Amino acid sequence: MRVLKYRKTEGERLGAKRHAKKAERVKLHVKTGDTVQVMRGKTEDKGKQGKVLRVFPKTGRVLVEGVNIVKKHRRARRPEEQSGILEMPAPIAASKVMLLDPTTGAPTRARKQVNADGTKVRVSVKSGAEIASPAPTQG
Repeated sequence: MRVLKYRKTEGERLGAKRHAKKAERVKLHVKTGDTVQVMRGKTEDKGKQGKVLRVFPKTGRVLVEGVNIVKKHRRARRPEEQSGILEMPAPIAASKVMLLDPTTGAPTRARKQVNADGTKVRVSVKSGAEIASPAPTQG
C-alpha cells in the first residue's frame, strides 16, 4: 500500500527562506543612549549631534533625537484628543552616524577590548578612551 504524501507540506515551507532572511538582525555599532553625530544625509541634518533614542536591529536603522524631523498628520482617535500635524524624528540608517569620542567630542570609530577582569568594553579608536555603556532604561 502506498503512503499518502502531501506535496505542499513536503520539505521546506514556501517562502521560508525569504522570511528567515527578513528576520535577520544587523549588528550595529551604536546602542540606545549613545551620543552620535550625523555624517551623511540631508543638508540640514549633516553635522548634527544627538542621543540615540531607539535602535532597530532588523532594519539597521537608528532614531536620533532632533535629526530627520518629519511631519506626521495625526487624526484624533477620541473626542477629547486633538488632531493636527506633529513633528517627530524618523529613523535613519545606522551607517550614517558615528559615535562621539568621550574625551574630545569628535566623531570616532569604536572597537571592542577585553579588560583584565574579562569584561568587554567599547574603546574609542582615536583617543583610546573607554566609551561608557549607556545606563539601561526601563520602558
